[in-house]
Amino acid sequence: MEKYINLFDFSQKVNYRIEILSGITVALALVPEAVAFAFLAGLPPLTGLYAAFVMGIVTAIFGGRPGMISGATGAVAVVIVSLAQSHGIEYIFATVVLAGLFQVLAGVLRLGKLMRLVPHPAIFGFVNGLAIIIFMSQLDQFKNPATGDWLTGSALYLFVGLVLLTMAIIWGLPKLTKTVPASLVAILTVFGVVAALGIDTKTVGDLASISGGFPPFHIPQVPFTFETLQVILPYALIVAGVGLIESLLTLNIIDEITETRGRGNKEAVAQGAANILSGFLSGMGGCAMLGQSLINISAGARARLSGIVAAVMLLVFIMFGSSLIELVPMAALTGLMIMVAVGTFEWASLNAFGKMPKSDLLVMVLVTLVTIFLHNLALAVIVGVIIAALNFAWESAKRIRARKHVDERGVKHYEIYGPLFFGSVAVFNDKFDVLNDPDEVVIDFEESRIVDMSAIEALNKLTERYHKVGKKVHLQHLSKDSRQLLSKASAIIEVNVLEDPTYKVAVDQPS
Repeated sequence: MEKYINLFDFSQKVNYRIEILSGITVALALVPEAVAFAFLAGLPPLTGLYAAFVMGIVTAIFGGRPGMISGATGAVAVVIVSLAQSHGIEYIFATVVLAGLFQVLAGVLRLGKLMRLVPHPAIFGFVNGLAIIIFMSQLDQFKNPATGDWLTGSALYLFVGLVLLTMAIIWGLPKLTKTVPASLVAILTVFGVVAALGIDTKTVGDLASISGGFPPFHIPQVPFTFETLQVILPYALIVAGVGLIESLLTLNIIDEITETRGRGNKEAVAQGAANILSGFLSGMGGCAMLGQSLINISAGARARLSGIVAAVMLLVFIMFGSSLIELVPMAALTGLMIMVAVGTFEWASLNAFGKMPKSDLLVMVLVTLVTIFLHNLALAVIVGVIIAALNFAWESAKRIRARKHVDERGVKHYEIYGPLFFGSVAVFNDKFDVLNDPDEVVIDFEESRIVDMSAIEALNKLTERYHKVGKKVHLQHLSKDSRQLLSKASAIIEVNVLEDPTYKVAVDQPS
């Protein structure tokens, strides 16, 4: 039975301790991610942090999936980086606002249900690709921030040791107790070890300063002209699409984990509203974050409170606690994100090789590869959907059959099985022997349907061929929707259909 979680569902029990502690853990994990994605987009660090706060607070309160975390993301960063280089930061803010408007429109038009078209192998590929990206992005932490060279010697051994300590706590603590989030305990433990022993290791402050104030309201300083719209429109459409796809896929994944059902259209509106506000509050925009969402869910958070706490604490870090947060060892956050990557990867999908259909394996592998190498989640999912759709069309086209017999009156019957559509018309046409058939033919559609204009055109040409050799054709047992399609099509193309002995609705062919 589906369970919906409402905005303020007071009947739902909320573990305030878990929600608050989980929110603090997520906030700590958001800091380096937001800074890194801002750098990736060629923007100041605060644009990423402000985006993480605005996206997080708006979607936590108004979104369609309690427990899901939104913020600045790499998927959006890779889209806007070229615009930032060519036109500057103000055009980024304008693009984010326009993208938000598109997302709100998508939610209002209830386009969230289109996610039902995404096949499960594509979701596997998306999740696995994202897990690999999360893991690979952590490898940069094993480099010297000043030179970009790999750490060596004692610096490397210390960093790896602290990472392994973090991972061990996250793995082992839940086996002993679940009263506090293991991720938060791991971060605090490593922080304490580094501080107590005076270990010289990389910290958050080595990335950039996160000190700032409340996000300033700022109308994008761009010319309000058609030329500006031409510049930002393509980027806004891609940002909106990428953001919605990543957010709704993340929503579906969290739904499966929690065995509840979020509301995709409501989430689309919330994501759009958050991006609009982000653009006016000096943020780079963003969408849902699978990694941080999994940190939150695996810590036991299920309500909106954890997302609200994460966003508020992130702002507190920026405004009041930057000096302390900048001391947090990067090894702790690196270990946390590696464990997120391990938990995100669908290990069960590896068992699919040799068991799943080859077409599904192709979709899963291709979506994974596109996600990894192009860092374009929207393109990856779209590719997966297209391949799955083409495979379905191909398999459906092969299923069309025609059982043939001649009755006692000498009338030949073709009993059609399977849908008649653009993919199956060629096979359909091969079933008929126009020259050698008797003078009267019945084509029975009781087990078939006319699906599209290609099918109508195929029928049109087939009846034309019979008419040219002086033979008569009946279409029998047309479904109601097939007859409606034929009726509408007669206004566009000539429909050469003779009388239907069952329904009497077909158009008589002129003599």
